[in-house]
Amino acid sequence: MTTHTFHIPVLGLGYSIDTPLKVAKYGISSVVSIVDDELTERMRKYHSDCNQLPYHFIGPNETDSRAKRITAYLNLLEQLVTQQFDEIRQQDFSKGTLLSTYFEWLPEYSPLKIQYTSLKKMEDGPLKSHLEQELKQQIRPGSIDVNIMSKVDKANYNAEQEYAGDDFTDAIAAMRGFANSRLHSSVIISAGLNPRLYAYMEKCSELYPVHGQFNKKIILKVSDYRSAYLQAKILAKKGLWISEFRVESGLNCGGHAFATDGLLMGPILEEFKQNRRALANELWEIYTEALQKKGIRVHELPEQRITVQGGIGTAEEHEFLLSYYQLDAAGWGSPFLLVPEATNVDQDTLEALVTAEEKDYYLSNSSPLGVLFNNFRKSTAEELRLQRIEKGRPGSPCKKKYLCTNTEFTAQPICTASREYQYLKIEQLKSMELEEKEYRRQYETITEKVCLCEGLCASAYIKDGLLKPRESKAVSICPGPNLAYFSGKYSLSEMIGHIYGRENLLATAKRPNLFINELNLYIDYLKKDISAHLELLSDKKARYFSKFSAQLQEGITYYRNLVPNLKLQTKSTVQEIQHQLEEAEKALLQLSL
Repeated sequence: MTTHTFHIPVLGLGYSIDTPLKVAKYGISSVVSIVDDELTERMRKYHSDCNQLPYHFIGPNETDSRAKRITAYLNLLEQLVTQQFDEIRQQDFSKGTLLSTYFEWLPEYSPLKIQYTSLKKMEDGPLKSHLEQELKQQIRPGSIDVNIMSKVDKANYNAEQEYAGDDFTDAIAAMRGFANSRLHSSVIISAGLNPRLYAYMEKCSELYPVHGQFNKKIILKVSDYRSAYLQAKILAKKGLWISEFRVESGLNCGGHAFATDGLLMGPILEEFKQNRRALANELWEIYTEALQKKGIRVHELPEQRITVQGGIGTAEEHEFLLSYYQLDAAGWGSPFLLVPEATNVDQDTLEALVTAEEKDYYLSNSSPLGVLFNNFRKSTAEELRLQRIEKGRPGSPCKKKYLCTNTEFTAQPICTASREYQYLKIEQLKSMELEEKEYRRQYETITEKVCLCEGLCASAYIKDGLLKPRESKAVSICPGPNLAYFSGKYSLSEMIGHIYGRENLLATAKRPNLFINELNLYIDYLKKDISAHLELLSDKKARYFSKFSAQLQEGITYYRNLVPNLKLQTKSTVQEIQHQLEEAEKALLQLSL
């Protein structure tokens, strides 16, 4: 039984690295990044020490150390969450116990919450005691899910600088680490198609059903229906079932932003809604045929959930998305960065987020992956980047090397945020004898890249007192633009209450509807893209802009027809949404002209 209708998505590298230890006991599912095995190893030692458990170091030079480190950390999370939950089950229903809190935080419409509310009204006696035991048996901890970014799949080399082989690339070793763990949970595959990773997943027996049940499930994080359909078919042909499509807004999200070609969240979710049953049936046929060839028989269509995340900010939006699009849950990510009980944000960064304005959140090209990245102007990593440029030493020391993909100047890949790459690239730029304006433009493009491997872990190390001597204190953080409307430090109880409408943390904020927010982000994105190509506009790019604009216009038309269905909204808010659609349409028309 799913207890909550929201989950906490992956937040950077370190921000949600141990979130399950903080929220799973309340039935809340969350996602851990397993990109950085150095981070998982240090957090394993930290939590082993905190819980007085034995710890045996797994060195980076051990055979298959990356997979072993990840497995060991995930097993520790599973052990500690199980222990926490067993302790909760031993408690009574007195006010203030964690057991009572578990039920108090559930949404009002939850069957468990309804039973609990009835129980509290009963007189003490055998019947009440019996129902209390029944309720205790029905509760479940939240899932400890993991995220693998398919694009972060660096090749690795042995001590003799020989290629270690396809089975030891970063993404595949991380998958093996998850597969070998004791977790009964899901792996979320994000950032697009990776054929090498998919081929390896086919070899993982842990991803196949046993007596029709999955111990480990696969979730695809996607930004549109077509991507979901194509990737799911590829995996189904390998005998791998997608248990959930996690639809994320292309631009109104945190972390890396995978913009669509003008497709907006509403129309995308509508496509999933209309095709949900047909999609499941088509995949089922492909899947069962593939399993039969492997000698595995399944008789019932497995569950296939559809969830959404990115830019959700109110209980009304949460409920509307779930009910209108018939979704199973929704993800709330960036707002939890303001909840110290749930995530790892150091005090200085937390204060900066609390006092930030809309202009402090921006879409950047700072990621070495070459993918748009949601950045924060007031981060200490951004301050350090600018200081290094001012001193004439742009770029970062590259210690972890997770994002080394460039071979423009070197035989082995290096990172575009590294000091080595930026020095070589700037020297090349100097030799081109460009006009000053063009030189500055290209120089800024080179030096905009920032180290994420260290920056996205630093906050967790600072908060838990794990920062080593001479280790960088510069913090990178990647909240979605929706965080601009939240301006406080919140307790876990307050944030959950806000999600379910028991309280309103945005009562004084002037915030557009999430659909309008995303629409405006896409219009701004298109405007910048057009401006960057005005001088050298190819026919291909012109056709792309035309298609992009047409899809945005279709989205506006869709939302105009959707407005009457926003029954949870007040009349004045509906009128405001209609006005905002008109303004967006004018801005789009201006771009087209």
